[in-house]
Amino acid sequence: MFTELIVNVHSMENRIAVLEDNQLVELFVEKENSNNIVGNLYKGIVKDVLPGMGAAFIDIGLERTAFLHYSNIATDFIDDFEGEEHEKIVPEESHRIAEILKPGQEILVQIQKGPIGAKGARLTGQISIPGKILVYFPNKSKIFISRKINSPIEKQRIRSILSEIKDPNTGIIVRTEGEHCSEEEFVEEYRSLAKTWKFLEKKINNSKAPCCIFEESDPASILIRDLFSSNVDRLVIDDKDFYQKVILRIKDYNPTLCDRVEHYAEETQIFDAFGIEKEIEKLFYSRIYLPSGGNIVIESTEALTAIDINTGSYTGSKNYEATIKHTNLEAAVEIVRQIRLRNLSGIVIVDFIDMQEVKSRQEVLDTLRKAFRRDRAKNKVFPFGQLGLVEITRKRTRTSLMNTYLEHCPHCNGTGRVLSRESVLIKINRWLARAEYFISNRPLDIYVHPAVKQAYDSHPELISCWNNKVNIFEQFDLDQDMFRIILADEKKDITTKYNP
Repeated sequence: MFTELIVNVHSMENRIAVLEDNQLVELFVEKENSNNIVGNLYKGIVKDVLPGMGAAFIDIGLERTAFLHYSNIATDFIDDFEGEEHEKIVPEESHRIAEILKPGQEILVQIQKGPIGAKGARLTGQISIPGKILVYFPNKSKIFISRKINSPIEKQRIRSILSEIKDPNTGIIVRTEGEHCSEEEFVEEYRSLAKTWKFLEKKINNSKAPCCIFEESDPASILIRDLFSSNVDRLVIDDKDFYQKVILRIKDYNPTLCDRVEHYAEETQIFDAFGIEKEIEKLFYSRIYLPSGGNIVIESTEALTAIDINTGSYTGSKNYEATIKHTNLEAAVEIVRQIRLRNLSGIVIVDFIDMQEVKSRQEVLDTLRKAFRRDRAKNKVFPFGQLGLVEITRKRTRTSLMNTYLEHCPHCNGTGRVLSRESVLIKINRWLARAEYFISNRPLDIYVHPAVKQAYDSHPELISCWNNKVNIFEQFDLDQDMFRIILADEKKDITTKYNP
């Protein structure tokens, strides 16, 4: 499979598109105002040390000082990972932070939680450099392995490999994605992270606090750490400065990959030239059409994402079972592409078209699982359930594209629907009935959306009024489900006065 990374650099946002055989399968978007500083590495200055709280406040150059607790300095314990041993912190010992930190002292810290409201960022002294399958701890010495790697034999294999290649004063976390990785992959990743730390050490020694040393969400870091590898055949970047920055980074990591990086200097927008922009526009529609004429519909809620498959205009050329199976197989591949592209996570429920043959169901399931093998996020596909549904779980790795690009509609309150024109007229009718006792025979001017006015002209009987002095007018800047009622003789808006 021919894999390409296409990078579009813009002052407002940076975008990285992943193409597999010229088909868009993933899209990474980093907006200028996203302000995601979690994971960033800072050289800070201790401002205050509070033994009673077991904490210190650190100036890292942000608007508010950041908070560092004693437990985030003095422990090697890491949740969800198994180490050679664990050091436990006794809460009563937290006052000892005054023995470690003094006001005015420089300290290297990492953002654990971003600032919220009036609270500053939460820090950790456990410095780590993340990689694809490993996390590098420059000031530790232990090996931690994800608890989700269940096989004792696999854990022992990984521990043996890393014990041979790592520096004695270096700590390592093995992520779940490291399971079944080859020795060469571990060696390549470790050397890459070690080079990164050497580069950062120089920057730390030559930088004046407070300052940012390493940006976790830096597009260049995401590109090289998470995406660009020997499996990528081509990397194309449309910005010369960013291109040169990436080239310098790659030379430090793996110089043999430099020949695969290109600078795009054409006048045509890079995403237009590669046909990516058109594909992005389709992401905002719930219905996706399949090559055969069938379609899938994707609907996301807070709890889960539901995907439905329809044959659409595809009628097939053989029997009914063959037609259904063909549509489902086609849909299985497209569903995985859409999940990766939209970055859907959590629980996904797929309602395939019912198939009678067990063999057909298994073939669709195998196709779905095979397509998911190229997904970077951890996922699991469950067999068909009693209701004929397939359940999928996928780990959340970043914000979905819908949340990145879209905001809740102020008109529909997030439902995707607005009150129908007829329902608005009936609602006005009820308002008039409610107000009859108070404003009988007073002249009223009612302002509605043009579509509602059109519906009224076609069906005036929808407003049965005791008052013949009612006039209905169009108002173009009104939402369809809104209306205004004015007491004409006083030019007074009384809409809210007689609402329920």
